[in-house]
Amino acid sequence: MSRIIQTLVILSAPLAVLVAVFVIDRAAGIAGGGGRYVVRFDLPSVNAPVGLPRVDGPPDSSRPLVVIDPGHGGFDPGAGADAVREKDVALQIARAIRKDLLDGGGIRVALTRDADRFVSLGDRPDIARRLHADLFISIHADSAENDSARGASVYVLSEKGSSQAARRIAERENGAGRINGVPISQENANVGAILLDLSQRGAQAGSADLAGLILRELREADIRLHHGRVETAALAVLKAPDIPSVLFETGYINNAQDYAFLSSKKGQAVIAGAAAQAVRIYFARKAGV
Repeated sequence: MSRIIQTLVILSAPLAVLVAVFVIDRAAGIAGGGGRYVVRFDLPSVNAPVGLPRVDGPPDSSRPLVVIDPGHGGFDPGAGADAVREKDVALQIARAIRKDLLDGGGIRVALTRDADRFVSLGDRPDIARRLHADLFISIHADSAENDSARGASVYVLSEKGSSQAARRIAERENGAGRINGVPISQENANVGAILLDLSQRGAQAGSADLAGLILRELREADIRLHHGRVETAALAVLKAPDIPSVLFETGYINNAQDYAFLSSKKGQAVIAGAAAQAVRIYFARKAGV
């Protein structure tokens, strides 16, 4: 009989250990307010606005504010050639423009992104509006099937593109708000309504003035232009109705000459200097200087 009892004790020992572990684990979970292996956190609402970037420059809020928008970013590289990607070139040029403006003094500057991260098309102009910006400049680098195309272009908002290239660029840039062809959001307003709002506030005229100045300064800096006139396109990123806004295509990244220029520090500095000078002249004219 004692042998049978000993055998039962030996066989039941592992079961007893499992039961004890289960009881202790449950007790610890209850004492801690829940299971130890469950981590709970709140996700932001899908409609929650993105955080605002820092504003550099004079602390005086009466000073003009320029929001510079480096196109693409994160999982959206934009155009590319070899190891040079549009998102990187756009960020480098945007930083160079910021530095040039800050070095000149008197102008505040913010970037919609200051790192390799994705910012949706709707959030880019929204950042400018929430910061009460005076100008919005979106920086890009173009590409085309024909690698002989080259030169910089400047675009303002229009319901219809002024050229076949403008329509192609609008289709490509507006598509940056999609993942595998699926729209990330449905927030893009009707372009016609935006234009009505623009005409009421005079922002459309301001956009054209800034675009013309950028082209003039690019010529002064001997930077090749793709078109010598201001182009128009139905670009979603320019939809802020109350802020003069332009899209600056700095060159064709799949063209050998433009590629070398855009990927070099010297080329980026020349482009940034021309854009910054155009901004300074724009604000000087506004101030009646």
